[in-house]
Amino acid sequence: MSDPVSPRFLVFTDLDGSLLDHHDYGYRDALPQLRQLESLGIPVIPASSKTRVEIERLRDELGNTHPFIVENGAGVFVPVGYFPQQPPDTVERDGYWVYSTCPPREIWLAALEALQPEFAGKFDYFHRAGVNGIVRMTNLSPERALEANQRDFSEPVKWFGDTSELGLFLDKLETAGASVLKGGRFFSVCGDCDKGRALVWLRGLYCRAWGPSRCHDIAIGDSGNDSAMLEVAETALAIRSTVHDFPKLQRQTGIIYSKDYGPAGWAEGVGRWLMSKQLSDAGT
Repeated sequence: MSDPVSPRFLVFTDLDGSLLDHHDYGYRDALPQLRQLESLGIPVIPASSKTRVEIERLRDELGNTHPFIVENGAGVFVPVGYFPQQPPDTVERDGYWVYSTCPPREIWLAALEALQPEFAGKFDYFHRAGVNGIVRMTNLSPERALEANQRDFSEPVKWFGDTSELGLFLDKLETAGASVLKGGRFFSVCGDCDKGRALVWLRGLYCRAWGPSRCHDIAIGDSGNDSAMLEVAETALAIRSTVHDFPKLQRQTGIIYSKDYGPAGWAEGVGRWLMSKQLSDAGT
């Protein structure tokens, strides 16, 4: 049995470009560290632009039973019974305690439809593209594209127009009430939310269960839509990307930059973090 006053640890992780390879969505290089985290009893909490059904499939593959953050922080799904009591401001749905402060996807679909005449042919989005269009934009299989389109709170948008017009397009979305986050491939159009606020809310549940002084976390990400959670975690692990620069951060300390890419960089950085917490050694 562990020491009742010993520290407890949390891993909040982005998926695409971090735990999952940007190109083929594989995670083989991260498996040894995932197994070590499991053996140490450290929850791995996905925090992704992906949908609930996409993350549920990955959790099933990995045997992960922990809470998860969907659609860039728009929703947090906590398995019913995971904590001793149902958290405040949640609703019970489909076996989860669900936390969200965001409007539904339909609001953003209407805003995007209204911009069609002015920006015709210069952008596309999942709902309009459908399964075949999502396959073309992402290289996902049709089955995975269908999962990616089962969204509750947000809409991924692909911009095809000139850079000079992009600012105006984004301004008009924000005037319509949207917050727009830049990910590795898409802009995410959603309500006033981000992964950082979702992390803080969920971390608070763990800290209330464990005691605030015992609660230590790391956030892992590779893109701009990860910056908010990288800023608020105790430790930030920025993953090197094959397609863009490291996310820009305001913080100056507590940052690990991976040398390798994607899941290999994820494993490398997590290993360095575990060593810094004396949970592992160079030979593990």
